Amino acid sequence: MNSGNDTPRSLGYRMPAEWEPHAATWLSWPRNRNSWPGHFEAVPGIWAELATTLAASEPVHICAGGDEVMAEAKRLVGHIPNVTLHDIPTNDAWMRDHGPMFLVGPKGSEPVMIDWGYNAWGGKYPPFDQDDLVPRRANERLKYRRFEPGIILEGGAVDFNGLGTVLTTEQCLLNENRNPTLNRADMERYLLDYTAARNVVWLGEGIVGDDTDGHIDELARFVDPRTVVCVVEADPADENYGPLEDNLRRLKLAKDEQGRPLEVVPLPMPAALFCDDQRLPASYCNFYIANSVVVAAQFDCPADAVVLETLTRLFPTRKVIGQRAVELVWGLGAFHCITQQQARQE
Repeated sequence: MNSGNDTPRSLGYRMPAEWEPHAATWLSWPRNRNSWPGHFEAVPGIWAELATTLAASEPVHICAGGDEVMAEAKRLVGHIPNVTLHDIPTNDAWMRDHGPMFLVGPKGSEPVMIDWGYNAWGGKYPPFDQDDLVPRRANERLKYRRFEPGIILEGGAVDFNGLGTVLTTEQCLLNENRNPTLNRADMERYLLDYTAARNVVWLGEGIVGDDTDGHIDELARFVDPRTVVCVVEADPADENYGPLEDNLRRLKLAKDEQGRPLEVVPLPMPAALFCDDQRLPASYCNFYIANSVVVAAQFDCPADAVVLETLTRLFPTRKVIGQRAVELVWGLGAFHCITQQQARQE
């Protein structure tokens, strides 16, 4: 636990970029059938495929609390080298948002984590009490120093370049369903104190169907310290066209922590996907960067190949692996939403 007036920034810690070295990746095993109503049967297999891919790159830790969940996880991934199952209960599977955030400090520093509050995207999907306890329970194994800022913040709402710049959205971080007493300056101060982000690039709104209120990992992602990929919609008649054009305009005007313009690389949006007449938040920005691979969402449309080619060019030292995400996004998220990197402290 944090004590006194110490903050991670005051102690020399920072939030690293996702492409910096990982000690592990954390997942939460899917258990909530209501997240994929009528379509859950395919979901555990997606986790198994992802765990197999990631375990070849780095250790994989999976929260699989309870006898039934643990038995299924053991059956599907218990035999995979480099995979560890933990009896940590959860309400749902979105580790990016309910899991801990791992920082790095000066060489030789002790590892630390941030335990942000979690309320299921503004109280939309109770209960979420077990999810909110995941960082604390994970730390019973890790024994890291743990900081609790005392505010709500999901990992999918922020993206970092590792040098002090963070991407986020007004729709999410300034939403009254998270921290109603905090304004923009307050949120920037928390990001400074707890992640060492001294330069916040604010985008506007998210895509249609995104129940997170505009998470950045559906919109724009750093791929190196000055380069951002950003999804764009080519069809002016599509309801995503206006918000995504606004975000693109903001990124083209944005600067990094040294005042230099960002390089913006567009990614197409996939063709609109629907489930039971509901438009799904399918986005090619929802990829995950591991130590030796990048797992890219694929949606069975022609733009899949374009995205794989673009990400391969942007990550020349990693193997870019496309994994089908159509069934996964029925739950309103994709590969970045279900992963959380554990940074490696040197």
